[in-house]
Amino acid sequence: MRQDKPGVLLVNLGTPDAPTTAAVKRYLKQFLSDPRVVDTPRWLWWPILNGVILPFRSPRVSKLYASVWMEGGSPLMVYSKQQREALAARVDMPVELGMSYGNPSLQSAVDSLMAQGVTRLIVLPLYPQFSCSTVAAVWDGLYSAFKTARTLPDINFIRDYAEHPAYIAALKASVERAFAAHGQPDLLVLSYHGIPQRFAREGDDYPLRCGDTTALLQQALGLRDDQIMMTFQSRFGREPWLQPYTDETMQGLAKKGIKHVQVMSPGFASDCLETLEEINEQNREFFLHGGGEKFEYIPALNADDAHIEMMVQLVNARR
Repeated sequence: MRQDKPGVLLVNLGTPDAPTTAAVKRYLKQFLSDPRVVDTPRWLWWPILNGVILPFRSPRVSKLYASVWMEGGSPLMVYSKQQREALAARVDMPVELGMSYGNPSLQSAVDSLMAQGVTRLIVLPLYPQFSCSTVAAVWDGLYSAFKTARTLPDINFIRDYAEHPAYIAALKASVERAFAAHGQPDLLVLSYHGIPQRFAREGDDYPLRCGDTTALLQQALGLRDDQIMMTFQSRFGREPWLQPYTDETMQGLAKKGIKHVQVMSPGFASDCLETLEEINEQNREFFLHGGGEKFEYIPALNADDAHIEMMVQLVNARR
């Protein structure tokens, strides 16, 4: 009789192996070659990617990674490993970490779980709000991982958890700690990673899921509409992305009388280059140079106990 043995696959985006131009170039090439991320026709995209973007972007991005690199690796890697270890200590089943791009690969994580005899795979992409460019890329990666396999486990795929009560509670507690430490700001800004507006028009419900999280967190905190706002960061390329843009918002807030802001990025399960450098450094400067007076970045949930408890609940609901 076939035995039932569940296992958990945690998945995040990925990171370079080192803050060097060569490592960043390898990582960016894999990331930006995925049609889920950039769907420009390959005949047009390859010359741009290999002839322009990788040669010029890799050296600059490697310096940014070096500015946030930690003793154990990139912040995303350090916190993702902590999450895996903390979750594994709370559930009586194997837990492995795989990245959509870079190492440890999704394939290596799947192979490890299968080698441990897992027959039922619980897949938890660490993206609170679904997007075709992130969660669907995990789905694609799973297909590739099992493409030549002679057997398959049952698969329980967690699409997202934008409205999960434990997720909202963890965000609420994080914001309340920031308010207690620094005072309540004039405005709480929730900065989500952007996607092209075209993706949303074509059916990606990501902006709706971001709106769901924002509305529930606003309700939980008891904030008025003028005390909280949602923005979108990290745009890439020339086509319009979801708006309002975080950087442009930060530059103009002081002119509207906003002197004190706190910014959190609820869509990032772990702190990474986009939060530690783009938000806490670049956007801090935009706000202060625009006339703002106080800026605080609220860290990602990382391996916070409340965040791990949310993961435990998501997994146990599917065991």
